[in-house]
This record gives sequence, structure tokens and C-alpha cells, in this order.
Amino acid sequence: MAQELILIIEDNEKNRKLIRDLLQAKGYQTIESDTAEEGLRLAEERKPALILMDIQLSGLDGIAAMKQLKAVPGTRTIPVMAITASAMTYNRESMLAEGFDGYQIKPFNLSDFLAEIGRLISQSRA
Repeated sequence: MAQELILIIEDNEKNRKLIRDLLQAKGYQTIESDTAEEGLRLAEERKPALILMDIQLSGLDGIAAMKQLKAVPGTRTIPVMAITASAMTYNRESMLAEGFDGYQIKPFNLSDFLAEIGRLISQSRA
């Protein structure tokens, strides 16, 4: 399972570091961006196994960025997990209806977060 490349698109530096450190401790490789625009470029260039997308980004928001990823043949099959601290605004059902492949609320339950990452990567390989 480990060694897969995961793209983290998160504008909060502390959250990005926490996610990066957790994933790297579990053996994943990571690349990261603090903007959706740069994240889209990295996704096209590097073709990660999974993208973790913050919803509330400055500039292009996470929903619009995910829709752009899903519209491009080179990135449309990459699973994208929504990550948000705004559980009152965005819920699992609405995010999945938008087109996300998974959803997690910050702060994360670590076992649920890692299980969802494993599920999405395994599902994309099948």
C-alpha cells in the first residue's frame, strides 16, 4: 500500500505539515500545494494516486478545482478526497454529490482518515 504519491492541496501550513508528516510516517510519498491552481498543475504533471483537497482555498475553491480535475482526461480518474473544517456548511452527502470520491472533516479521526485514504487508493487500482 505505501509508497503511493499523494497530492495535498491545503492552504493552511500547519494542516499541510500535519497531513504530510502523518502520510510520510505511514510510508506514502507526498507533494503539496497551498493553492488550487498550483495543485491542478502538479496533478497533471505528477499523476498522484490520490488528491486531498481542502474546500476553502483562496482563489479557486476546492469544489471548482475538483471539477476541473474530473473534466480533464489525464486527471479524471485520480480520486479526490474533500477535506474541510466547515462541517456545518459541507456534509458528506453534498460533497459526494459534487463529485468528490471521499470526505473527511478536520480535525481528523486518524484511523478513519487513514482507512479512507487506503480505500480510495485501493479502489482506484481496481
